[in-house]
Amino acid sequence: MSENISLTPSIVMEYLYCPRFIYYMLYLKISQHEGRRYKVQRGKSSHQRKLKVNKSYLRKKIGVKEKILDEKLYSTKYNIHGIVDEILFLEDGTAASLDYKFAKYKERMFLTHKYQAAMYSLMIKDNYNTEVKKAFIVYIRSKSKLVEIDIKDKIYNDLQIILNEIINIIQKGYFPKRTKYKSRCRDCTYRNICIK
Repeated sequence: MSENISLTPSIVMEYLYCPRFIYYMLYLKISQHEGRRYKVQRGKSSHQRKLKVNKSYLRKKIGVKEKILDEKLYSTKYNIHGIVDEILFLEDGTAASLDYKFAKYKERMFLTHKYQAAMYSLMIKDNYNTEVKKAFIVYIRSKSKLVEIDIKDKIYNDLQIILNEIINIIQKGYFPKRTKYKSRCRDCTYRNICIK
């Protein structure tokens, strides 16, 4: 990993949406105009609405002994940083992240959400020297549905590959393949300059 690059969950989510976002945004330094993307704007305001969720009920259901809210974490070991909505210290001696999403739960977990949870888990492990076996997401648009994610070595290994690919794009200007989902190109802020 690079010593002078620190990646956020948002960067990983952009990469998973389309790897070329990273090329245009972080290598060529062409800013995207998020104002045109409705879901991005709605998601940014979701953290204000998380206050309406019955947090004490959720924490009791999970088995929380202690919590830390809106914690900014850095991991120089993994070259990542981010703000965790909640760090939960559980009755079994492990820790977990709790993240709020302004989204509907579709009976399956989005990869972007899994990798974001894995990044938070790595940062918690590194900063608090405690085991992280699971993470939680609250889907606000599904009546604050609480979903548990098992955090296993495979997701950490897959995440490490993604982090390395992102750093390769940023440092070496590697031009990645675009997303295989062509429908994403319609709403893309880079669609007018992207090579098809």
